[in-house]
Amino acid sequence: MKVLVTGHLGFIGSVMTRILQERGHETVGLDTGYFTDCHIVDELHPPVREIHRDIRAVEKKDLEGIEAIVHLAALSNDPMGEFDPELTRSINFLGTTDLAEKAREAGVCRFLFASSCSMYGAADTDSALDETAAFNPVSAYAVSKVEAEGKLTTLADDHFSPVFLRNATAYGFSPRPRLGTLVLNNLVGWAVTTGKILIKSDGTPWRPLVHVEDICGACAAALEAPRETVHNEAFNIGLDSENYQVRDIANIVKEVVPGCEVEITGEVQADQRSYRVDFKKVREQLPGFQPKWDAKKGVEQMYLFMRDAGLTFEQFHDRRYTRLEQLKYLIDNGQIDTDLRWIEEGK
Repeated sequence: MKVLVTGHLGFIGSVMTRILQERGHETVGLDTGYFTDCHIVDELHPPVREIHRDIRAVEKKDLEGIEAIVHLAALSNDPMGEFDPELTRSINFLGTTDLAEKAREAGVCRFLFASSCSMYGAADTDSALDETAAFNPVSAYAVSKVEAEGKLTTLADDHFSPVFLRNATAYGFSPRPRLGTLVLNNLVGWAVTTGKILIKSDGTPWRPLVHVEDICGACAAALEAPRETVHNEAFNIGLDSENYQVRDIANIVKEVVPGCEVEITGEVQADQRSYRVDFKKVREQLPGFQPKWDAKKGVEQMYLFMRDAGLTFEQFHDRRYTRLEQLKYLIDNGQIDTDLRWIEEGK
């Protein structure tokens, strides 16, 4: 299948192209290039063709011959979302719906939307939430995902199948790593570079976790599944066993990283987002999804990577591995404007 991956130069996208190619798909990448220089190792499986374009400026010709889209491009976490909520909406919601409408016109059959369990937001944690649970988003990022899902579902018809993959909180190694905002990666980084696993809240919020490779495996399974199985369907992506409180993740890090201690400072208000998620539907309805990772294996992976790379505290906080800081860097250096559009002519 010929698959367009938007945001292919991002944390998930640079893993997605590899996994899809390993499963026999031809990949085309589309990315505006904010994170072009944010790699820590060379990518082994770049797409066969790359389109350098802002998601807000996609043209129908970009979609010629494309059979399916894996749509990852977005302002991808809450600090970036709060940077400018209206800008988040213009990229994550309006950019998504414009892409989907053009894709339907171009004859693209399947549209996989990288959504998020963060849409459940502040929730009752006494029971796990399935795909029918009410949304209670508490960030501009999560709101944009709710709005996008709502619009995309209205575009579904006999020839165009949107699929909503509500990913748990990602972690794990990528050629373009994220260290500053992903909770597991971040806690390992603190442990390796300071000897302290720093939790600035009280550590009680619940998070479901999923490895970046398992997110990509879920996308591959959704691409390959029969149409009637996935058409206009939402799937929580993760494992029931991978719901954790933040302090539990910290204790796993303590077990794996030698000589470190957990430090819960409580200096910031506890995160409003707290939710446990039910993953029964993806397990039963998408059998091609076979997750391979759990939190402990992920901590071990990140620890070995950081240890072998000799990661320093300064590198851990480098703007290349924290998306909001990278965007601020590009703005401050006159490369993009405050609407996150490239200033250089022809970029």
